[in-house]
Amino acid sequence: MRISFSDPAERSETEPRARELSRIAGLMRITLALTLMLLAIWLIGDVLAVIFASALVAIVLHGLARMLRRHVPVIPYQGAVALVTVVILVAMIGLGWSSGPSISDQFIRLKQALITQSGELRAHLSGSTIGQMVLDHLPSSLGGNAAGTGGLGSLGSGLAGSVTGLLSSVFGIIGTLLVILIAGLYFALSPAVYIDGMLRLVPTQHRPAARELMLTAGATLWAWTAGQALDMLVVGILSGIGLSLIGVPLALALGVVAGLCNFIPYIGAILGAVPAVLLGLSLGTHEGLFVAILYCVIQFFEGNVLAPLIQRRAVHMPPAMAILSQTVFGSILGAPGLILASPITAALLAMGDKATAPLEDENQTRRDVGEVTEEEEKRQK
Repeated sequence: MRISFSDPAERSETEPRARELSRIAGLMRITLALTLMLLAIWLIGDVLAVIFASALVAIVLHGLARMLRRHVPVIPYQGAVALVTVVILVAMIGLGWSSGPSISDQFIRLKQALITQSGELRAHLSGSTIGQMVLDHLPSSLGGNAAGTGGLGSLGSGLAGSVTGLLSSVFGIIGTLLVILIAGLYFALSPAVYIDGMLRLVPTQHRPAARELMLTAGATLWAWTAGQALDMLVVGILSGIGLSLIGVPLALALGVVAGLCNFIPYIGAILGAVPAVLLGLSLGTHEGLFVAILYCVIQFFEGNVLAPLIQRRAVHMPPAMAILSQTVFGSILGAPGLILASPITAALLAMGDKATAPLEDENQTRRDVGEVTEEEEKRQK
């Protein structure tokens, strides 16, 4: 039992002050932790991007292994992960063996056709005043005349030190992908080891909540990845079939590009449509217009029919939040940040939703801002 010889009146005055100092200290700790986290993202963002990508691969393998064990419970967990990995590798090797040469040939021809078409487009823009203004303000990386400027991403890469330099110069893209895949496999084989290791860094009283937040983030990333994979597959198939019907060459490669680019919400739709529109314009103005209409129809279907169906079982992310997250992470981490912005944001939103109390009346704000009236709300119920 704690004994105090101070005067009761004095204790009554000091206890509120102590509670206030404790709150201030807690706020300072949170601020310091956030500052260190942002500094780490800025300095070693490339390394953190590799770690997160490895975790994403591990979550995919873990989710597929759990699905397999639900149907075949006699298989041990590590065996299920190994079997899923082997099946994926065999499927990729088989696809590369059967369709690899044709796909590679189409991508090579696509690259040559895009170089030719972009040169013709640049020459056409140079012949007008407005076109010249566009070229003067377009970065050189996109074929313009403006010199590229380094942002936070380049600065952070420069300060990252030897580890980031090793990733970018020695391994390169292929080496980094191998690191991501191998690390993801090891993460998937023993997820509890790494989760428990992170929990040891958390104070004892907060470990149950931290474990629940990490499991929530993992479940959200699995749902997001599965939904996005289905979305990419549908968009790629529809794009390839539509381009074939229009008569655009290299429809298979363009469909693959459209599906892969759709991994990046909103911005990826534009990136996937640009090559197809350029090739359509090489055939004629009408073909280019048809291609643009095709992609608009596909994206309308994806955004208003397919995505809502997927989000019922996956995760809902407000469009403004998705675009802003791509801008923020893209400026800090460059291309990896742009690619991983949506899954990172989905995990953060799920963790924030789990850690905070729900609103008493979720429709109150909608009524206050005039988004919905009481009559409309009654009709919806």
